[in-house]
Amino acid sequence: MEIKGIAAVVTGAASGLGEATARALAERGAKVAIFDRDSERGEKVASDTGGVFCEVDVTSDEKVAAAFARAREAHGQERVLVNCAGVANAAKTVGRDKETKTAKRYPMQQFELAIGINLIGSFRCIANSAFGMVDLEPLADGERGVIINTASVAAEDGQIGQAAYSASKGGVLAMALPIARDLMNDGVRVNTILPGVFKTPMVAMMPDNVQEALGAQVPFPKRLGQAEEYARLAIFMVENPYLNAAAIRLDGGIRMAPR
Repeated sequence: MEIKGIAAVVTGAASGLGEATARALAERGAKVAIFDRDSERGEKVASDTGGVFCEVDVTSDEKVAAAFARAREAHGQERVLVNCAGVANAAKTVGRDKETKTAKRYPMQQFELAIGINLIGSFRCIANSAFGMVDLEPLADGERGVIINTASVAAEDGQIGQAAYSASKGGVLAMALPIARDLMNDGVRVNTILPGVFKTPMVAMMPDNVQEALGAQVPFPKRLGQAEEYARLAIFMVENPYLNAAAIRLDGGIRMAPR
């Protein structure tokens, strides 16, 4: 798909992977809607990219629908959706109190949070976007739209404490193929990126020695991934019309250890 002139929506676009993707799309001439909860940062990214900011909580049907309506009012129906909104949390299935060593129950709200944002939130945006895409005029090869979802290497090799996170990202990975099949006769492609250890805002807050240790675990190159590298893969997925129902690990070859 030719990016210049199309409308695009990027969730979680106020920072990290989403911000880098929104900027990359805008640099290639796309009209980008910035979906995020952080209005201050989101407005800044929208201003920088000539886009529109849409404050949104992906766990809310009403707020997601309102954000898509605002984006389409500004730019028209989007042909590209990139889902980057997400949350990371950690808790062992059965924990231990550090002082008493007694067993602690799993905080179920943490599991529900990860599933609600990472999995259900992604699908909520997919369903809203695809509903509009399928009635667009087809482009070359009958293509109407492209959807890119963000899973994680944790979908395949989750670490200790990542039951909720891995389940949510595993769901993102697993649903891509049936969604691609659902939309195949409407000319909408669906692909998935599985990032490894990236220098996101959360990781950037860690001490330098911790960041260096994380990067050293990567086979090659021995460093943290850069958000711009995720954006480059997202751009490739948009532009290559024969890439459909694909899941690509972007991880420098890392396979996560138990901890």
